[in-house]
Amino acid sequence: MRIGILLGGMSTEREISLKSGTAVYHALIQKGYSVVAIDVGRDIYSKITKEKIDIAFIALHGKYGEDGTIQGLLEIMGIPYTGSGVLASAISINKVLAKKLFMLNRIPTPAFKIVKKGTVVDNAIFKDLGLPFIVKPNSQGSTIGVSIVNDKNEASYAIKKALKYDDTALIEKFIKGRELTVGILCNKALPIIEIRPKKAMYDFKAKYTKGMTEYIAPAPLSKMLEKRLFDYALKAFNTLGCSGTARVDIMLDKRNKPYVLEVNTIPGMTELSLLPKAAACAGISFPELVEKILLNAIKNC
Repeated sequence: MRIGILLGGMSTEREISLKSGTAVYHALIQKGYSVVAIDVGRDIYSKITKEKIDIAFIALHGKYGEDGTIQGLLEIMGIPYTGSGVLASAISINKVLAKKLFMLNRIPTPAFKIVKKGTVVDNAIFKDLGLPFIVKPNSQGSTIGVSIVNDKNEASYAIKKALKYDDTALIEKFIKGRELTVGILCNKALPIIEIRPKKAMYDFKAKYTKGMTEYIAPAPLSKMLEKRLFDYALKAFNTLGCSGTARVDIMLDKRNKPYVLEVNTIPGMTELSLLPKAAACAGISFPELVEKILLNAIKNC
């Protein structure tokens, strides 16, 4: 069996994808698999055909990787792959659509508004959401283009910044409290991690710079609250139709009320990434984690 690691890509998250894919590549080599790393570009069909891979391990973050695009190509080529399918991937990366599905299925998520490129910002946003609020590109990862708005005068710049990366900006009520994430491996929840950035926001720099964030695994939670968070994470995962592996980000307010933010269908696999930390907390080494993701995809072929 020949495994193709799809990495790199053409999104703003290319640098992180290269790190994730390289780590996966070395882990599978260590496990004794026949592996080839394939940098994804416009010629990806030709590269996959040339390498004659039997299964794809997708380590692509952002556009063309998490949005169902590469999954659709692999479906047409008849090549099985890791992670969620075309529809679940496309829905999950669309934060607004995912949040609407959360609301329909009684999964708590922060109140929000949207602003599309070319439209005037409605002042009702300030009345309905209050300050502060978060502004995000609708379909973007790694907190790229994300801002916290504490003052009305900051809103216009934050929205313009988000719209550089997407046609739609998500404006979301800021939930003050604890930031948590629930890794899901083979459709089962891993230990919850609490994220404590040393600056105001868990942004790109805080995520990918050693020492900028403290990670508590497992998160100090009561058994009852932990179960509640597991239930919401798995419900969000299943509501969006995800499969295999994902990471569900949750905010817990000061009254211990959880709010599901989003589901990441291709979590980072770098040394600082959250899914490997959660797996390690469960006694699963990085090579074992990668192999489990691969075998789960093979089992579902």
